[in-house]
Amino acid sequence: MTEIAFAPFDTLLDQQTALSILQNTVHQAEDGELFLERRRSETLVFDDGRLKSANFNAEEGFGLRAVSGEITGYAHSTEISEAALKRAQATAALAAQSGGGTWADAPARTNRALYRPIDPTSENTFTSKVDLLCEIDAFLRGLDRRVVQVSAVVSAECQDVVILRPDGALYSDTRPMTRVNISVIVEHDGRRETGSAGGGGRYELSQLMRAEDWKPKARESLRIALVNLEAVAAPAGEMDVVLGPGWPGILLHEAIGHGLEGDFNRKGSSAFAGLMGKKIASSDVTVLDDGTLPDRRGSISMDDEGTPSGKNTLIENGVLVGYMQDRQNARLMGVAPTGNGRRQSYAHAPMPRMTNTYMLGGNNAPSDILSDLKDGIYAVGFGGGQVDITNGKFVFSCTEAYRVKDGNIGQPIKGATLIGDGATALKQIRALGNDMALDPGMGNCGKAGQWVPVGVGQPTVMIGGLTVGGSAG
Repeated sequence: MTEIAFAPFDTLLDQQTALSILQNTVHQAEDGELFLERRRSETLVFDDGRLKSANFNAEEGFGLRAVSGEITGYAHSTEISEAALKRAQATAALAAQSGGGTWADAPARTNRALYRPIDPTSENTFTSKVDLLCEIDAFLRGLDRRVVQVSAVVSAECQDVVILRPDGALYSDTRPMTRVNISVIVEHDGRRETGSAGGGGRYELSQLMRAEDWKPKARESLRIALVNLEAVAAPAGEMDVVLGPGWPGILLHEAIGHGLEGDFNRKGSSAFAGLMGKKIASSDVTVLDDGTLPDRRGSISMDDEGTPSGKNTLIENGVLVGYMQDRQNARLMGVAPTGNGRRQSYAHAPMPRMTNTYMLGGNNAPSDILSDLKDGIYAVGFGGGQVDITNGKFVFSCTEAYRVKDGNIGQPIKGATLIGDGATALKQIRALGNDMALDPGMGNCGKAGQWVPVGVGQPTVMIGGLTVGGSAG
């Protein structure tokens, strides 16, 4: 199916008129842009043997921004028109009333495309998506009689972005996103447990609809549910913890990554503020934020200000060497933007956000790391968590974890929470595996009310002296 390209200056606005309004808006400012967006998304939810919901959403709008020092003037509208743009100008221009400083250099150009410019919402028929969900349900119920409920979600999205700069330059990007999520409930002797798995990325939905892709996800969701069916109550106390590779990097993202975003450090509210060039972690630890990985959920060819995404080293051999920056915070801190200026939509101003944040692997075999764990837990799956950015304190719940004694993996445990703070945990990393992996493509990150897709990753990691919360006596 051929889609009509998002071309707002061909159909909705006169480009020269829009440029004139933008230039008048930022006349006394230091930076600013007109951000235009069209987004289409479709989500099908199958639950308890039937199609529960099918939603299609289409929206478009613009955001007009003027930046002067620490002040941002921002106005947005769902109506892309000259009249709406003039109304927005009156609000956005307020930021520059007192006059700005030096005008910021324009973002660098890039011809790099990290994903194909496709619209996955129109790629497959509605019937084929429903058939897929029915097939997932039947497959899981046929695998094990203990399956009592299956939930499956198929989602696809296309975000078209056009940015007009005050010098007349245009920046554009078409960002696909697809995902399949599967959750299963099993029951045995009156006890019920849940397991879930899924993933996706910036590619065709048909890639996720192949049996060789969704069947492993389905089996994984069932495996986790059956593991939890045998789980005993988690112990409590301070102990060493081994984190598995891949998705457990969400702890790194939350407890450490947010603290390395430029705005928190410029304002001095991060636990890592003022520590640039200082040793903050074990010498084996190197952490990157990399938005340049092809087809990954957290990747962007350019950020939402037009800056090309980057492969940015944050911690190198234990030393803090960089923060993630948008244009405003980078200018105020006297450094270069890093391609991390992101926004949820046209209704939001950009801010420093992560893309794909991961820790590089070490030289240890994962089996050797577990053999060295004398008394602790092995956590390979995580659910929700809470983090205080100002001090890095975190609480994370485990969805799959095991008791380990004298290097032997014992019974699975349930109800385990990991409690600590990012700065201390970094220094207590004792071993890194040679099995660095990225998550399967299921991360979303919230900050200041805005949500953006992200990726995480890490190798097997041993951390000493974390507090484990549990209910075992």
